[in-house]
Amino acid sequence: MCDMKHVFLVLAGVLGLVSSVQADLFPDAGPPGTTVTIGGGEFGEFVSTAENRVEFNGVSALIQLWEPDLVMVKVPLKAKSGDVKISGSQGSRVVGRFSITRVKITKLVPPEAEPGSILTIEGENFGNTAGSRDPNTMFGVNRVLINGILAEIRKWRSSKIEVKIPANAESGDVVVQLASSDPLPDGSCCATVAYSESNPVPISLIPSISFSPSRGPIGTKIVLSGQRFGETRGPDDAIYLDDKPVTISKWSHRLIVVHVPLNATSGPLTFHKDGRVRTLGHFAVVEPHVDRSFPDTGPIGTLVRIKGKNFGVFSEAGTTAYAFDFNPGHNRVEIGGVPAIIHRWQDNEINAWVPFSAQSGPIVVKRGGTIPKPDGTCCHKQGVVSFDAGLFTLTTPTVTSYSPTEAGLDEIVTIRGEGFGDRLKIAEATRLELNTEAHDWKNYRLGADVSRTEVLVNGVAAIVESWTDTEIKIQVPRRPAFGFGHPEGFYTDPTKGELVVRRGSWDLLENGRCCSRKHWLSAVAGEFKILPRGLPHKEFFYDYTQDN
Repeated sequence: MCDMKHVFLVLAGVLGLVSSVQADLFPDAGPPGTTVTIGGGEFGEFVSTAENRVEFNGVSALIQLWEPDLVMVKVPLKAKSGDVKISGSQGSRVVGRFSITRVKITKLVPPEAEPGSILTIEGENFGNTAGSRDPNTMFGVNRVLINGILAEIRKWRSSKIEVKIPANAESGDVVVQLASSDPLPDGSCCATVAYSESNPVPISLIPSISFSPSRGPIGTKIVLSGQRFGETRGPDDAIYLDDKPVTISKWSHRLIVVHVPLNATSGPLTFHKDGRVRTLGHFAVVEPHVDRSFPDTGPIGTLVRIKGKNFGVFSEAGTTAYAFDFNPGHNRVEIGGVPAIIHRWQDNEINAWVPFSAQSGPIVVKRGGTIPKPDGTCCHKQGVVSFDAGLFTLTTPTVTSYSPTEAGLDEIVTIRGEGFGDRLKIAEATRLELNTEAHDWKNYRLGADVSRTEVLVNGVAAIVESWTDTEIKIQVPRRPAFGFGHPEGFYTDPTKGELVVRRGSWDLLENGRCCSRKHWLSAVAGEFKILPRGLPHKEFFYDYTQDN
């Protein structure tokens, strides 16, 4: 009987050994918090957390799944390397060995970075995933802290993690924390989430610096935004574009303004301060290009539109350039060698009024620029970059005929000729200082003389019905004498005078600013007589309130 019992125990041991060999652990090594799958055996049905247990070297693990042939558990925080034992309705047995590894950071790339940038953490035993996306899950989420601030996970691998450095983070230690949720003493879920932590590795966070734009032609104004630049520029502080110094026009604690120099080439924009060099990004130097300009003929005051690309911004070499006493380098358009009045300057289109003193000739767009001294101050050299935009032929308004030569009030008169150009109602928009004053919340007034094209009948401006380059139609104007409502409110006697077509324009001042007083170019059609017809009946002016 004893021998039979001994044989039974031996067989049971053999069977148990076979079962142990057949069971698989995946993975068989990892840090606390790792999810381990146990398969390849008969584990029986799940009864309760008290009866069904998995232990890592004697430390109970949290059971996540229990099937007769598959069990999943999380490695407990206090686990140590050793045997893994499973207990259930089929009894207790060792199903393998598990090696506890510790999370370790070996390198930070870069070791010095800006808030908001990407940090790569290289190391060992991070695990294959950060875990659940929900930080409030009972099992916790693996995480990265930068000086105690939670970083946004961008990528998580067993030996490499990428995170976005928080905007409010400061210099300090970087640590990787792996979440581990252990069971309660009775095996049920869950003890408070705890973390196994890597070795701390220090990182130096430097203030972020942004710049805008990232591309532009010669003379482009680049604005650098950040902090701790210093209220004034130090003797060794500088900004370089592709290893060439740029012209610095403003330096303050949070803002630096520079200009792309004449000799600039595309390349890295670098910030030099206190003996350290930081690469801020890439700046592309582009060349302006004209596609077309129109119209190519017209009188003074014509609005010429130049279309293309990479014209930049008008003010870049305008108001800022005055700080350098640099008049010749203003961005400008010349028509026949005479500076035109800029109405609008955009990166893909320039609009300019033909000035009063314009001549027929080439349309040339010019951008001002400088080459700074080695210390970044202005200027070692000043100059312009010019590019052609076509030819313009200046025409002179000429009247060949008009009909009728006498008419009553509000009657239509047709004027024919050539070179009248387009009708332009106002011109105050050419006063660029109005835009500046408006943005500075300053009050400003429009001038009384805002007409650009007009027809005068005996010295009085007529209402224009239509206006083309070869024909103008007007209404004979009324001449107020005493004001509305007066019986003699309009002259009733015939008047004689001249019919005159006029165009107005300006010239830039000698200092390059806008503008001189308006000058007029007149084309006299001839004598015209206003007839006393078209007036309202006298009863129109009668005051009936006097009858009461």
